[in-house]
Amino acid sequence: MGIEKDIQQDKFRNAYQKAAINLIFTLGWMREKTKPIFDAEDITPQQFNILRILRGSAPEPLSTLQIRERMLEKMSDTSRIVDRLIAKGLVKKVTCKEDRRLVDVIITEKGKKLLERLDARQEEIDGVLSNLSEKDANVLSDLLDKIRDGAE
Repeated sequence: MGIEKDIQQDKFRNAYQKAAINLIFTLGWMREKTKPIFDAEDITPQQFNILRILRGSAPEPLSTLQIRERMLEKMSDTSRIVDRLIAKGLVKKVTCKEDRRLVDVIITEKGKKLLERLDARQEEIDGVLSNLSEKDANVLSDLLDKIRDGAE
């Protein structure tokens, strides 16, 4: 099996086009494989990412700008995602200590508990890459880093 079979395309302009298509296809494939895990907790991968970021900064709150800077996918609707998390009781807004006109975001106990449940499923999430050895995973990670380092 390969990308050719998966997308039913035999010819590519060159190896770079094939690699780029394979990377995009694989990202979508990984999202589909992990979707049931997030669906079980009624959150999206982006909401999970924000919760993970906030847990990592706790007990310090973060502004939506700071959250956006740390997100895996830099998206402009960070505020809307935060609002959805607030509606679910997973995060809350607090007044910024340095500038009382601003608000920061902090994870709630309910949000921490949700992450604990997802932590218990981490092996299942990691299992998406189970066809790779640990060495393969490190090589893949290094190659992905190399792609981004070359684009700066």
